[in-house]
Amino acid sequence: LANDILTPPAQTYALNFGHHIVDIREDSAFKKSSPVYLIGDVADLDFKNFKESPVDLVVGGPPCQDFSVVRGPSDERKGIDVVRGRLYAQFVRVLIHLQPKVFVFENVPGLKSANRGAAYKAILEDFTELKIRWEEIKRLTGNHYRSTLSSYSIVFSDIVDSAFLGVPQKRKRLIVIGAREDLLRHCSLFDLKQEAERVLFGRGSLLGRYPLTPLEVFEGLPLPELDREYKAIMMEYRDLEKGLPEERIPRWENFKKLTFDVVRDYLALNDIAGNDSREADKAFEEHRAVLKKLGYYNSRVEGKFFLDKSNILPNEKEAVLERLKMIPPGENHSFVKGTRWEVEGKGMSLIYRRLHPLIPSYTVVAYGGGGTWGYHYKRDRGRLTNRERARLQTFPDWFLFSGSTSEIRAQIGEAVPPLLGEKIAEVVKIILTEISGTGK
Repeated sequence: LANDILTPPAQTYALNFGHHIVDIREDSAFKKSSPVYLIGDVADLDFKNFKESPVDLVVGGPPCQDFSVVRGPSDERKGIDVVRGRLYAQFVRVLIHLQPKVFVFENVPGLKSANRGAAYKAILEDFTELKIRWEEIKRLTGNHYRSTLSSYSIVFSDIVDSAFLGVPQKRKRLIVIGAREDLLRHCSLFDLKQEAERVLFGRGSLLGRYPLTPLEVFEGLPLPELDREYKAIMMEYRDLEKGLPEERIPRWENFKKLTFDVVRDYLALNDIAGNDSREADKAFEEHRAVLKKLGYYNSRVEGKFFLDKSNILPNEKEAVLERLKMIPPGENHSFVKGTRWEVEGKGMSLIYRRLHPLIPSYTVVAYGGGGTWGYHYKRDRGRLTNRERARLQTFPDWFLFSGSTSEIRAQIGEAVPPLLGEKIAEVVKIILTEISGTGK
């Protein structure tokens, strides 16, 4: 069972996994043969048909923009008054009604530090003190079907860096994984926490130290086999200095430090100290394994045809292409500040960011106007295609998208990278296996 308020994500999900798409308000929604994708507001979801059905897992990522923490009377919550966001409240409602064995809560890293950590603390307390806050939460969610419930023990709660797990992107997410405390009475919570950290922090892997790169996922080969391609890309920018104002030239000094040897430059750009060639060789074999796992190996993305038209090159205005030719890999609009290619406006940190072939990509974003799409490292290229963005997110090439170009962009940018999702699933499997081993 899945749910979204928007139709295109549901169509994409059904296209790939065969779900039946049903309006959430239909009385027959749960009578359809499984699996089902419900379209509509989760607040309209009636759980009466679920009350006798055991549920293993609930996964959700409610937006918490409207989750606020403000100062209240000193005798209430130690001076903190919590106003829960509407969709977050629905996530709590799901936990109350379904009482899954395990839940996964995913959100932006900023939630952990918002309001000096008070919002994050309140969320964890909601999960771990459902029984204590029963009356309060019942009023909040309109619960009428369950007379008793169990609280949850937190197995994992921290920020996970996707790059440590093989995602060629600077993408961090807050992940909270909880298990019903009544099912953990004969389990070692300490051991489960250790296992979760091992998996989600990428321990035992070299990917955290030697991250996968855009060049590798676009070309389908590990770096040692891409020396020629790398050199050709960077040599396109060798005359860039001629068009720069004098004050910009010092910033271009980094170009002169390049050796044009793909491995040496990769190690330098990613601050990988030491000269352990055996470790590096082992790391690049891990890269090869990831490329094979995702189906990218020996499969160059540029020019490749996809039925969903996700790899069509976007049209660019000539003025945009001329500006981009003056922005080298790893730089953004600020590189051309003070020149005739300068971009005016506020909130510009996302504008005209060009990928570097050897450094994990900027975070792939879902929305934004001109200049926010993410730009290819080749000098004659403009925006990334949606399929290139999908590879940066580690979607396999067999995964097809449904919707317009902007709708597909949103789906890709809002997604949890599949490689991160796989690691989360690994932790969930460990927990469920431990629970089942105790007869639960």
